[in-house]
Amino acid sequence: MERALRVLDAFLDAPGDMGTNELARLTGINASTLSRTLSTLVHAGYVAHVPETGRYRLGTHLLRLANHVLAGLDLRALARPHLAALEQATGETATLSVPGEPDAVTVDFVASRASVAGVARIGRPSIAHATATGKVMLAFAGAPAAPRSLEPLTPRTIVDRAALDREVERARRQGWARAVGEREPDLNAVAAPVFDVRGDLQAILGLQGPSGRFDRTAQDAAVPLLLDHARRLSAELGHREPSSTAAGRAATLGL
Repeated sequence: MERALRVLDAFLDAPGDMGTNELARLTGINASTLSRTLSTLVHAGYVAHVPETGRYRLGTHLLRLANHVLAGLDLRALARPHLAALEQATGETATLSVPGEPDAVTVDFVASRASVAGVARIGRPSIAHATATGKVMLAFAGAPAAPRSLEPLTPRTIVDRAALDREVERARRQGWARAVGEREPDLNAVAAPVFDVRGDLQAILGLQGPSGRFDRTAQDAAVPLLLDHARRLSAELGHREPSSTAAGRAATLGL
């Protein structure tokens, strides 16, 4: 069993089909044992043999299992511990949103225990060009940037399309977004994407708080924690982040 799991994990670490030499190198299993293990996995449908090349790939039975697991996942239930942990660690309101048309929508939150706090409401849309959550959706959902006119909600709302494009590209590059008094004058926020097994944007984790307390220093301190919970929730949804991407984001944060 342990050897079979090592073989299956090896396929996750290398794209495309693999030959026995590659699998032996990645798993450390000797050739004869690897051959028997592959034969068992092929017979069970977990691995498929490609006769034309003699190489191996993951089998369709794994897809059936994955679909069964995904069908049983409850996003809000999975996210709830992460929301609670974020609020506990930062003292600010933690939110869970899902992509929508034209804006992301809040589906759950854990309110700050502070007497003055960012107020979240289930069902409230996150205006795409004026919120951290909205910028994350624009950056990672593949949606066109701000289909509506860029309405000024506060003096700090981004109303120039070129400036918004730069902000969305920054979010895409660093893996998170920030909004400073752009939807409400005294409300600041940061947000990060949550991906599913296909690498699609499934949800957005956010933190929001009053500008007097959740200033840029506090936001910067909260971002690594926010990204960690977003990655962990993504992993629970089956997402596997390339190590190069994780390293790049860590470098951006100076970690």
